[in-house]
Amino acid sequence: MEKPPHLLVVDDHAEIRQLLQRYLGDHGYRVTTAANGLEMRRLLADAAIDLIILDLMMPGDDGLTLCRKLRAGPHAALPVIMLTAMGEDTDRIIGLEMGADDYLAKPFNPRELLARVKAVLRRTGASQERPSGEIAERLCFLGWTLRPNARELVDPDRTLVPLSTAEFALLMALVTRPGRVLTRDQLLDLARGRDARAFDRAIDTLVSRLRRKLGDQSRDPQIIKTIRGDGYLFAPKVERCDA
Repeated sequence: MEKPPHLLVVDDHAEIRQLLQRYLGDHGYRVTTAANGLEMRRLLADAAIDLIILDLMMPGDDGLTLCRKLRAGPHAALPVIMLTAMGEDTDRIIGLEMGADDYLAKPFNPRELLARVKAVLRRTGASQERPSGEIAERLCFLGWTLRPNARELVDPDRTLVPLSTAEFALLMALVTRPGRVLTRDQLLDLARGRDARAFDRAIDTLVSRLRRKLGDQSRDPQIIKTIRGDGYLFAPKVERCDA
């Protein structure tokens, strides 16, 4: 029997931890909770976690700091949904900049969080599937290698470059459509899914993060080009390079 996805809820409010553990548990998920970053790191070392629900405002290391540390460590690809009492677009953009895959403002309806969890896990699971004859095992461009099935990006020096779930999904959307102008709405649909709350700056933030990881110059990008008024275009030639 397949094990249910294991979710880690990190929030300093005991009532929220208990509510989400009960609600998400009733919908078939295995849920573990942590009150702070120290407990989160201990649990990540001891258990296989599939997704983190992370509160932004916490004493000690806040959610942004913890997310940034996650993206720089061995759990870089672990999906993160950020929770916050602040609902401004600016705060969402900062959360995405730090590497969150989705963002939900408090107070929220648990049903909406459940939908976000399902959407993020679906995108993560889809990226790990091996559809027969549809996606190459390796896609190459400018010395870079993208391995869709393993969800890995390798630079020209053969160094593994960690990608968040959203970064990987966006890169796949671009790499599999080279030379084609994609609008922000198209990229939101392709990379984040219709279940995510769409706002243009989310894609701009993800593109900026991808450019940095690809070493693409922000002033004059040659890999992910900005098509003013239209969207973005992946410029390099992409080839299948299956062994």
